[in-house]
Amino acid sequence: MEANTKLVIGIVCSSFVIFQILFHFVSYWFSAKVSPGYNSLSIEKKIEWNSRVVSTCHSLLVGTYGLYLFLFDEPTIADPLWGDPACVKLNIATASGYLVSVIGDKFFVIHHCAALTAYFLIDGVLAYIANFRLLAELSSPFVNQRWFFETLKYPKFSKANVINGILMTVVFFVVRIIAIPPLYFFIYSVYGTEAFIRLGFTIQFTWITTCLILDVMNVMWMIKITKGCIKVISLIRQEKAKNSLQNGKLD
Repeated sequence: MEANTKLVIGIVCSSFVIFQILFHFVSYWFSAKVSPGYNSLSIEKKIEWNSRVVSTCHSLLVGTYGLYLFLFDEPTIADPLWGDPACVKLNIATASGYLVSVIGDKFFVIHHCAALTAYFLIDGVLAYIANFRLLAELSSPFVNQRWFFETLKYPKFSKANVINGILMTVVFFVVRIIAIPPLYFFIYSVYGTEAFIRLGFTIQFTWITTCLILDVMNVMWMIKITKGCIKVISLIRQEKAKNSLQNGKLD
């Protein structure tokens, strides 16, 4: 077994263990310290809470490093299909350890299975594309924070909730939706080239189908987030109009 392969396997295993420790021990202790409402949650809510804490930690780590690689990793920028994937492999290995350590609803499972399938089948190629997909993780902390606020019964119109909701919508749109057209334009631009043909049918098929699955789910989530954002903005406007009317009557 090559030293590089051993390193990747070691990172996957280490990532799995670390995220399990975060889930089972660190999150319980930390959450109870910083949020008094945590102790009053049901067992099911605590499990999801801890899962989202781990998700946020993973997203900040993988998303930040992924953004750095996206901007500065010269080998994969120069050749997105066949560029040296050494640095990106470390990020993918970290993400893979996380993906196999968590559970969730059916869409969560489908999303993670699609990602894992792509990561393992395209090993050694398409590093730039794989890292590009990891940038989507930058939206997860805001999605998780929305759930925390909702679980702790923060008022929907509270400043913290509104600001997080706006940031969640904007960041989700930028890293998961705006990113869609450039990706498929790139696929179109390299389709049929010698570098693309060398990938082979299995990798070509896996690359395109997993991207389609992930992007359909992202669009579905974006629609849901947008509807929620529009609803909150509408309710805020109604509340302001009601207050203005009441103030007018008092005058």
